[in-house]
Amino acid sequence: MPFPPIDAYAFLSDTHTTALVAPDGAVEWLCVPDAAGDALLARLLDRDVGGRCTLTVAGAPMPRRRYLPDTLVLENRWSGPAGAAVGEDLLAVRPGAVDRPIHAERVLVRRLRVTAGTLRVRAELTPRPGYGSRPVRWRRDGPGWHAEGTALRLRTDLPVTVEGGALVAEAELRAGQSATLLLGYADRAPDPADAEALRDRTCTTWRDWSARGDYRGFAADAVRHSALVLRGLSYDETGALLAAPTTSLPEEIGGVRNWDYRFTWHRDAALLLLALFRLGHAEEGRRYLRFLLGICARQEPLAPLVGIHGHPTAERELPHLSGYAGSAPVRVGNGAAEQTQFDTYGHVLDAALAYQQLTGELTEPQWGLLRRHVETMARRWREPDHGVWEIRGPCRHYVNSKVMTWVCLDRGIRLAGLLGDRDAPVDRWRRERDALHAEVVRRGYDERIGSFVLAYGSTELDASLLRMPLVGFLPGDDPRVVATVDRIRADLAVAPDLIRRYRVDDGLPGTEGAFLLCSFELVSALVLAGRPGEAREIFDRLAGRAGPLGLHPEERAPDGTALGNHPQAFTHLALVEAALNLDAAGDRDALHAWAERTGSVSA
Repeated sequence: MPFPPIDAYAFLSDTHTTALVAPDGAVEWLCVPDAAGDALLARLLDRDVGGRCTLTVAGAPMPRRRYLPDTLVLENRWSGPAGAAVGEDLLAVRPGAVDRPIHAERVLVRRLRVTAGTLRVRAELTPRPGYGSRPVRWRRDGPGWHAEGTALRLRTDLPVTVEGGALVAEAELRAGQSATLLLGYADRAPDPADAEALRDRTCTTWRDWSARGDYRGFAADAVRHSALVLRGLSYDETGALLAAPTTSLPEEIGGVRNWDYRFTWHRDAALLLLALFRLGHAEEGRRYLRFLLGICARQEPLAPLVGIHGHPTAERELPHLSGYAGSAPVRVGNGAAEQTQFDTYGHVLDAALAYQQLTGELTEPQWGLLRRHVETMARRWREPDHGVWEIRGPCRHYVNSKVMTWVCLDRGIRLAGLLGDRDAPVDRWRRERDALHAEVVRRGYDERIGSFVLAYGSTELDASLLRMPLVGFLPGDDPRVVATVDRIRADLAVAPDLIRRYRVDDGLPGTEGAFLLCSFELVSALVLAGRPGEAREIFDRLAGRAGPLGLHPEERAPDGTALGNHPQAFTHLALVEAALNLDAAGDRDALHAWAERTGSVSA
């Protein structure tokens, strides 16, 4: 079987682990014991050795698919000459506690009901632990089956045979009959008779969560769906956000730009916090901030990313996997955790300020942790770093890093005022902040090309600079900002709505596609520049590029091909931010409130 397009994969989540389902009905990605664990099903990265769980209907083409409204429950409809069937795939959840409203049942449910005619249904489950490096042996386990050496247990109402490491279930079903597979990944699998109750409870739980959101503004459907995706990417035990549920989906088909994104990047912090609170999900915002502050308590200096349990993982390669469409190497872990990225401090302090403005709940001990990091940046802002894009080369004076360091100092000063901290060295912080601002304006803007640039002394462009007005470094209608936005559109665009990150040699062979985070941030920058009409046109183009199930990957090639890990949290976060900014553009008071929060005066 050829590899399906990356954005054709459906995304399932129980907020503890995740699964990806190919268009033909095969579950090709499932990690245990959680989303950052071993991929027992990894056909996504190798058609031969990666484990899989297939479900096929003889004589019927690939099913028509959709998510049931306001859920992450995938509905599949088969139709062929011999009959028709409908079914669902889901990772089951149930209502939880007030602070954790979604609780994982830790079971994958696959159901199919024949609605017309007679159909032959076949399911095959072939897990391979160690990311596909070894087979399993199946043995009877009471009413079900256990894959030895793993936590996987299967129960089904179909007759079962074992063929090597594959467990095969097959039957001919008439209209009104059904088939159910329940795959438990935490030492249990429910009775197949419970499948309908699991499905109903899962739908109710997701819909109840979604109904808590109160956003009815611009692009409400896309925003609501993105919120569901982001909730599915949030880890129930800690509140951490997965950047994506996958590893090594390529930024260039057949290339080496393949990275593990099953981690939390602090650069998503402020965007996530604001999105959760603005969309009516305040408790999830509080949980994420508690996770973030727990990291701040343990780390100095701050790492740019951490695992969903709060710890980094060393990067290594898996040579036994050929990679998606031959894109090798496959990597697990991420070496960027060892880099120095000063923008991290800005994102953390920006999130903390937003939290305090929205809730007033920041405690004195929490501020003590954050104050230490402000002091670090007051001392170190003149140093170079590796930059937000994690270019694996020498440290440089990246302009975006300087801007976000300015954000750290600015937010620290404002927090000290809000919290009445008279002992904080605010005057010194203010001097350093203003000196940093002056240096960026002097050394980060190149008069020859009429734009802010990637790094001091460079003439290369950097799409991360689209965030300058969004964080209030300069107003959105400042001529230098407007010129930078227009140069980025002219020089980094691969299509009218698709923006690359940069064109500089980053030390890796090959090229990458357009970065969708930056593409949506262009929308927000244009809004703050007073050009909402252009922004709306680009937003509509980008939103129309979503995969068939409304999911967005990390990148797209100029021809629209999806690239990178999928679905990508920061793409959906930037979509939400862009929609909120476009919505505020029609409400001058709301836009002014945004400008007040960031310190921008463009409104």
